[in-house]
Amino acid sequence: MAAGSEPMAAVRPYGHLPDGRAVFEYTLDNGRGLMLRAINLGGIVTELHCPDRDGRSANVVLGFDNLADYVERNPNFGTLVGRFGNRIQGGRFILDGEPYQLALNDGASDGANALHGGPGGFGKRWWAITPLPPAADGSVALELTLTSDDGDEHYPGRLDVTVHYTLTPADEWRIDYRATTSRATVVNLTRHGYYNLAGGGSALGHQLTLNASLVLPVDAGLIPTEATEVEGTAFDFRQPTRIAERIRSGDPQLMAARGYDHCFIIDRAGRKDLVHAARLADPASGRVMEIATTEPGIQFYSGNFLDGRLRGAHGQAYRQGDGVCLETQHFPDSPNRPEFPSTVLRPGATFQSTTVHRFSTA
Repeated sequence: MAAGSEPMAAVRPYGHLPDGRAVFEYTLDNGRGLMLRAINLGGIVTELHCPDRDGRSANVVLGFDNLADYVERNPNFGTLVGRFGNRIQGGRFILDGEPYQLALNDGASDGANALHGGPGGFGKRWWAITPLPPAADGSVALELTLTSDDGDEHYPGRLDVTVHYTLTPADEWRIDYRATTSRATVVNLTRHGYYNLAGGGSALGHQLTLNASLVLPVDAGLIPTEATEVEGTAFDFRQPTRIAERIRSGDPQLMAARGYDHCFIIDRAGRKDLVHAARLADPASGRVMEIATTEPGIQFYSGNFLDGRLRGAHGQAYRQGDGVCLETQHFPDSPNRPEFPSTVLRPGATFQSTTVHRFSTA
């Protein structure tokens, strides 16, 4: 839909899962050029279109053009992530004195850690999606819901999750997460979107700014160690910096992770509301994406494991740096790190989190 048209929501068939369940693709358009498409599988955002400085629209997220690829070979393109985004070391934690061993899917022999909720995480689940009535301000939204049973991937408690995708007249994509549980559990919900504001090619020429004075270095298993200052390192993005300037700097941390795959601690100054976390800009197209969040951290991942074996919607081979992830979340391995902000959710409490992506041009 062209900019200047009416905000709208639409739906069309997208295919069937191997078990026969129907998958639909839902479209949101804010009438100003910002358009989002999402499917039931994984709550995946298959497309996100926004205009450049000359008004030309392009899809700025990596993905496929068919359901089979999302089912069989998706490296978390566009997925919702849960129950626990990022890694839990050894897939083990103790909660209220009781030990839990989660399903493993990451690390040595594909089994050292639990990553993004395990092999059957939320990004592989069928989400119920309902278009919501347009808001008074012209915002359009989708409501996504999922129930994760007690013992799912060996996590305790039945978890009921609701996520809203909202496009606003201010060219914002707002994501609101909400979850409740029947038993004490751990929760870290996020999204795993790969962004390329150029609409194709490499994203390593993008300028990245992170509102973070501290970063969590990682060990050989990509589990965080102690927080360190970013000043004077390849991790200092407090001023706009081309990603390509530093990704091959030879920093031992970048060598160990094959690039950036680190959680940055957002400078919140004690605030618990929405705080500016990141700015990503493509100088060539002029597209800019700014991120604000209620979360304490943001994981910057430079698509290190894209090796050319996956082909995207237009046949392009995806390689390292063709998309970058900026995942707002609590810190990795938090259930085993009492010094980190808690990810424990108890019955009667509600997990709530909001992240806003604002699109503009420079």
